[in-house]
Amino acid sequence: MKKTSLLTVFALLLTLFLAACASEPNENSTSENEGETTSEGRNEGGDLVIATHADAVSLDPHLTNDTPSADVRINIYENLVTQDENMENQPGLAESWEQIDDTTWEFKLRQGVTFHDGSDFNAEVVKANLDRILDPEVGSAVLFMYNAIKEVQVVDDYTVRIITEFPFAPLPAHLAHPGGQMMSKELIKEDYAAMEEGEQPGTVINAKPNGTGPFKFEERKHGQSITLVNNENYWGEPALLDSVTFKVVPEDLTRISELTTGNAHISTPLSPSDVAQVEGTDGIHVQKQESSSIGYIGFNMDKKPFDDVRVRKAISMAIDKEQIINGIYDGVGIPAQGPLAPGIFGYDKDLNGLEYNVEEAKKLLAEAGYEDGFSATIWTNDDRQRVDTATNVQAQLAEIGIDLDVEILEWGAMLDKTANGEHEMMVFGWTTVTGDADNGLYPLFHSDNVGAPGNRTFTVDKELDQYLDGARETSDQAERQELYSKAQERLVELAPFVYLLHQEYLIGVRDEVKNLTQLPTQLLQLKEVYIED
Repeated sequence: MKKTSLLTVFALLLTLFLAACASEPNENSTSENEGETTSEGRNEGGDLVIATHADAVSLDPHLTNDTPSADVRINIYENLVTQDENMENQPGLAESWEQIDDTTWEFKLRQGVTFHDGSDFNAEVVKANLDRILDPEVGSAVLFMYNAIKEVQVVDDYTVRIITEFPFAPLPAHLAHPGGQMMSKELIKEDYAAMEEGEQPGTVINAKPNGTGPFKFEERKHGQSITLVNNENYWGEPALLDSVTFKVVPEDLTRISELTTGNAHISTPLSPSDVAQVEGTDGIHVQKQESSSIGYIGFNMDKKPFDDVRVRKAISMAIDKEQIINGIYDGVGIPAQGPLAPGIFGYDKDLNGLEYNVEEAKKLLAEAGYEDGFSATIWTNDDRQRVDTATNVQAQLAEIGIDLDVEILEWGAMLDKTANGEHEMMVFGWTTVTGDADNGLYPLFHSDNVGAPGNRTFTVDKELDQYLDGARETSDQAERQELYSKAQERLVELAPFVYLLHQEYLIGVRDEVKNLTQLPTQLLQLKEVYIED
């Protein structure tokens, strides 16, 4: 493929760009596509630049579970199962699947698929990937998604059976999670060989990721950018773009500047407070997408005074969520009663969360022995909404005598330190990627998942574990819903989180970018995207 320098592309775009009135937010979260849908009717291709707030933590799908990493990786790797805009399961690298019995699933694999290195995708590859996730020597960060798997059997070259320890209804949805992306068997072998030489798991994979996706890895400048190029040998309809560069731009206003000048085509995420500026600027517009996410404040329940449920409840009741939603998110979001967003299977619409009540909060603090309050630290990464949320909470909690210090960390450091339990309080978020409550509750609150898998509040509660275990061990959807409702009620009682809001995802987009969509999981869909001259 002919390569063109980014500076040349930028210059060309700026020269050819025709100013137009900023469009209104598209309700379908898709950039307008004027003109024909065939190659004869449009100028396909282009070098897309995405200004993103954080660098990918890892390009190894098995070793991290963060959105900036997944946003890059979904273009390199693919899953057995994929999900559409309604979070419904669709064929991916598996053409079909069926449940043979309560604990056996059979997947028929797509034939004629090759990895970027030219090796074949087949049943042995699937087994190698799932076995690696389950290998304790690897220490997979997504093990919690697949620890129900007992055995992976190769039936023939393109048929694989997955045996689970117990009936596990959400298995297909879990295989659609970014952690279930397939890499080549050769790459896995090479990474294991490096481990035998003393390297860390994922060292080889991070250096040269190799999947079956529509884009191939080309270059990474740590902390600056990751560039992917078109996979011309893709098994399906090839992507339209020539290349995609994920450019790390932590500051919100700098990302908007990049967007406005044409140095970037997409700015993600877009701060709600910057929507008016983008909408008022010719040549760029805002896209909105309802999300399956929860924005929350978490407590480290292993540290005093947050080991006392009265303290956790007092803080929850002392925080006015409407101040945060309206003052910081400009109304872009809905108040959360619990951890699950509407639309996720298992969501309980009748759940009653803790109400805002400052006087009751003061009483609870006094009962816990903190009538005069106490001092603590709240951590956040450098996302503007989270920083503003932390400072707002700092002011609100001062009213009940809590002196809160705000500390801002780099994203990777935030993940590492909270996984290690070094924090007291944190502003964080979680996206239920599978659309099923198992992914929204089990990693965040089950005692098996404390630390890096997701339980950064160090919640350990036998009653809650029983509900979560029971819900993933039955195929009866009505029973699962009942157990998830009980789990959410228990979580209101335990108060490991201040459940803040379910926000809409916002991104800034240049008008010449066509066919861009974003899933409720926040992940950008780039295969059909092209840049119109």
